[in-house]
Amino acid sequence: MPRVARDAGRSFYVRAEAYGTYHSRAAVVRLAKGNHVSQRRNVSGHPDEAGWTFLPLTAERWPDLETLFGRNGACAGCWDMYLRLRPGEWGRMQGEPNHQAFRQIVMSGTEPGIIAYAGNVPAGWCAVEPREAYPALARSRLLHPVDDEPVWAITCFFVHRAFRRRGLITCLLREAVAWAQAHGARIIEGYPIDPGEKRISAGNAWRGTADLFRAAGFTEVARRAPDRPIMRYSRDGASSAP
Repeated sequence: MPRVARDAGRSFYVRAEAYGTYHSRAAVVRLAKGNHVSQRRNVSGHPDEAGWTFLPLTAERWPDLETLFGRNGACAGCWDMYLRLRPGEWGRMQGEPNHQAFRQIVMSGTEPGIIAYAGNVPAGWCAVEPREAYPALARSRLLHPVDDEPVWAITCFFVHRAFRRRGLITCLLREAVAWAQAHGARIIEGYPIDPGEKRISAGNAWRGTADLFRAAGFTEVARRAPDRPIMRYSRDGASSAP
């Protein structure tokens, strides 16, 4: 784990190889606003006009995810494991056990999502895999499959506070769709919150919003609770469930 850089009394982990070793949050913001744009290409194969780059999470990039998620594992010690766990496991897995479990998944060769970079600084995350990777979805009263179609699932977003309110989550969703389609996905699902006139709570922000998915071309195919639609995207019109 990288050493701690202190900023305004809070811990912030940043590994930025191109600009030195570690940076405070303020330094990261300065880097992100500058002209330090990576020459790597995005998972879609097209450079991003806003300067972000998007790469799959691999074993080699695992330290970047640790840098991004920090000691809190993104949110409440989750480490992107919430939808991967069996009933009753959350209490004993929260925190370091989740950290190690997700590390094992990545080290096995699975690429469970994409990381957004500002230059070489990890800035955001989107989880995207075949739906079978998330067994909790099959058991969910609200989110269980609407049919037997093979589906890829976009399940989690995380953007570090230094990079929020800059449109990154919209770009992450776009790149996640491109990544899934490049790996043969015909149908891609999301499970956002639809808060209506209410403000979305911090505890639900990781799901994304219905407006976010709708703007990206997803359509609603099921709604088993007032604020929990299941939404689908497909280029060939296969997004409508019976």
